[in-house]
Amino acid sequence: MTKPKIVVLGAGYAGLTTTKRLTQQLSPEEAEIVLVNKHNYHYETTWLHEVAAGTINPNQARVMISDVVNPKRVRLIYDNVVKVKKDENIVVLENSEISYDYLVFALGFESNDFGIKGMDEHAFAIEDIDSSRLISEHIEYQFAKYKTEENPDENSLHILVGGAGFTGVEFVGELAEKVPELCKKYDIDRSKARIINVEAAPSILPMFDKDLVEYGKKSLEDRGVEFRIGAPISECTSEGFIVGDDDELIKAGTVVWTGGVKGSSVLEASGFELTKGKVNVDADLRMPGEDNLFVLGDCSWVWNKEEDRPYPPTAQLAMQEANVTARNIKALIYNQPLEDFVFKSKGTVASLGTTDGIGNVLDGRKLQGKAAAAMKKVVDNRSLFLIGGPKLLLKKGKVRPF
Repeated sequence: MTKPKIVVLGAGYAGLTTTKRLTQQLSPEEAEIVLVNKHNYHYETTWLHEVAAGTINPNQARVMISDVVNPKRVRLIYDNVVKVKKDENIVVLENSEISYDYLVFALGFESNDFGIKGMDEHAFAIEDIDSSRLISEHIEYQFAKYKTEENPDENSLHILVGGAGFTGVEFVGELAEKVPELCKKYDIDRSKARIINVEAAPSILPMFDKDLVEYGKKSLEDRGVEFRIGAPISECTSEGFIVGDDDELIKAGTVVWTGGVKGSSVLEASGFELTKGKVNVDADLRMPGEDNLFVLGDCSWVWNKEEDRPYPPTAQLAMQEANVTARNIKALIYNQPLEDFVFKSKGTVASLGTTDGIGNVLDGRKLQGKAAAAMKKVVDNRSLFLIGGPKLLLKKGKVRPF
């Protein structure tokens, strides 16, 4: 039998974990494994809001792929994926083409502006290391410019964040710590720098219980974050957001959109059937009608049959999908039955800055304050350990004191 070729697209949580598990479950004689990624590094997506706020160094959130995956065991290709020709079992890259027997599509997310006029042109988005670093540099530039100009624009120190889901709230939590530092550094009155979080829904963080949400909102407000809840954004201009029924313009020097994501645009370029920008996968994580094509992470919807809705896309979901996918590919190679994916939630924790947070953990217990912040670091460290073992944890782990 000829050795099957397994191609994994993307080195996010899903793609990198799948690759790692495949190398553990299949010998070099059993399969050829190829990992395609745009960069030679993986980044911790769940840390990007910290990079964007400037509370951690971009390199802290970056992990070299060769530190996790042995290049002698896995062929690493650093290139952009253009599209997948699933009928021909070919992936078109910017600089070449690659054939496959089994494909794992895990190219991650892109920002989704839901067609809000001007959002794409005028707002920053937290999408990757570079876009996140750009935000923190822009924020600091506004402070430096304000300090040096004779008649500075008072709005230039305002930071406007669209969306109060996970990313938006964690981002303003980091800003609540960073902004006072910047004010001190540039000798600017703290009251001049505003952090405004705008959300169309009637509440922030809809995935948490009401009492935890109330705690989180008050904690952030006490540190200077302003919330505009139930205020849909109709347009984003070069000056800021136009919100609400009265078309109020909220002006700011920095505008960041965190209101939603969709799967990689390569899905659409490949002509895949999509629902709200993602593929609805079968229970075994394959694309419907395809025997050899798995779609993971932010690129797919995985159905929660008990609640009759898809699971929210998280790092823990992506990594659990990866474990099942690696086993299912091995099963396919040896003509064995495939297993259905069953998600086992380890709980959800949102940080509200370094020393504060809210969360629901394993046994349904609720956490808030320093206990939740400590748990968040445990969660972050656990993902590093699962990807790269103790070596990576020691190198990149979060052991920040309170």
